[in-house]
Amino acid sequence: MNINDSQLTSISTVGSLLASKLGWKFYDGDDYHPEENKKKMAQGIPLNDQDRIPWLCHLHDMLMREHASGQNTILACSALKKMYRCLLEYGEAGINCENSSSQLEEQKEPASRKILFIHLDAPMDLIAQRLAKRRGHFMPPELLQSQFDALEAPSAPENFITVSVEKPVSETVSVIEEYVRNRYG
Repeated sequence: MNINDSQLTSISTVGSLLASKLGWKFYDGDDYHPEENKKKMAQGIPLNDQDRIPWLCHLHDMLMREHASGQNTILACSALKKMYRCLLEYGEAGINCENSSSQLEEQKEPASRKILFIHLDAPMDLIAQRLAKRRGHFMPPELLQSQFDALEAPSAPENFITVSVEKPVSETVSVIEEYVRNRYG
């Protein structure tokens, strides 16, 4: 896979290129949204927690299957809230993670300790420009504000890095690749 800096810098683009460079498996979380979620977004209706929870639990199960088989995996997913990231790490047990994070920390499975969240950061106007150029996706650019409204940027003690996507795609991927190789070998 070649890195083309004219490509839209999206989580899917960064994720698939990074997976290719690392030799890891790649999943685009958007491919696993239920049809009802896709229809709702296509109509300009933002998803709520009830729409997202089953989807995130399904993605958690996929990650755990890959981990159990020894496969390193990259998942492109808008895990906008801390609860969503907890669901990806712990499955349904993560629904109330804000209230019981210390208990979850004690019960952490080895797989969840290895999940690194990569927060791709950019100003909303830049993302809006890029979304306006995207074609054939079920989420219209009009929903971007709802995504920023829901965003709870990762913070300690979550396992994350924040990387700006204001740079060319190749630089963004290189920064993440270097971090992953240094941290996880």
